[in-house]
Amino acid sequence: MRAVTIAPRTPGSLRLDDIPAPRRSPEQLLVQSLAVGVCGTDRELIDGHYGEPPPGEQRLVLGHESLGRVLEAPSQGGFAAGDLVVGIVRHPDPVPCANCAAGEWDMCRNGRYTERGIKQAHGFCSDLFTVERSMAVKVDKSLGLAAVLLEPASILAKAWEHIERIGRRARWEPKRVLVTGAGPVGLLAALMGVQRGLEVHVQDHNETGPKPALVRELGAEYFSRETPGGYDVIIECTGAPAIIKNVVGCQDPNLIICLTGLSPAASEVKLDVAPWNQAMVLGNQAVFGTVNANRRHYQAAAEALARAGKAWLERVITRKVRLGEKWQQAYEKVHGDVKTVMLLED
Repeated sequence: MRAVTIAPRTPGSLRLDDIPAPRRSPEQLLVQSLAVGVCGTDRELIDGHYGEPPPGEQRLVLGHESLGRVLEAPSQGGFAAGDLVVGIVRHPDPVPCANCAAGEWDMCRNGRYTERGIKQAHGFCSDLFTVERSMAVKVDKSLGLAAVLLEPASILAKAWEHIERIGRRARWEPKRVLVTGAGPVGLLAALMGVQRGLEVHVQDHNETGPKPALVRELGAEYFSRETPGGYDVIIECTGAPAIIKNVVGCQDPNLIICLTGLSPAASEVKLDVAPWNQAMVLGNQAVFGTVNANRRHYQAAAEALARAGKAWLERVITRKVRLGEKWQQAYEKVHGDVKTVMLLED
């Protein structure tokens, strides 16, 4: 079967391989891959920044944002042939640590977790894949291709869950939210803010293209320059050091800042710690980072996508590339793109 693979930590190793089809164990689903979302993580893996193949192997199948159709399933377990499913990316460590044992592998304490398409486990960018039924999430068939957004949506479902837990440290009546970045993660953060009845502002440098319209269609406000301020929550989705510096420099009291974007390894941007410390302490501010998701967050994300307008979700997917003659184009950055999806079904 076809599979997109890399030799981890080897730049320029991306290729389309012919590999053996997987064999399903009694507790697994056999799934036909329909689509795989492409994000910055895939490009960083291709550039050789990180990644680990499964033990004893040299190459890693890419793809952690999945959508597939079940071909075979155990007779018990809630899945049947024809179901649309998404595979959970991170799997618990084998020890397991206290968090993994409790089903919160996104908060793994010893770092021995595995991640499909990233760390020691093949991803989903192949014609077929297997997944344990405990690591598969059934999605509403009416979502169609938009269900491929479930994995990035799960990151924001976790972010919002943790924001609300922190907010309950005191009387909390949030009204205004800022989201920095209008890529897929930022747009999904904004969607979930609007679904909570909050006034949502989105800041992004693009003044043209699909992003401003997508934000306004949600009922949120779009800013390409300065924003009004007065925020209860800021969700940072760019990873750009200069933007992060501005975000943590906000002095709104009781502000909760969630960092979802990952910065490059090195930056010339400097942060003056003293005023930041003063704002944090005197203003009862909280800053935290979030990565990955567990089953609870996938389920919350599935509910959020089901409540969203399907037409809007479909417009978030701005480019579709088939796994065919020009498949490499899916991994190229194109100006104006929001979300690129690789289509594997013929």
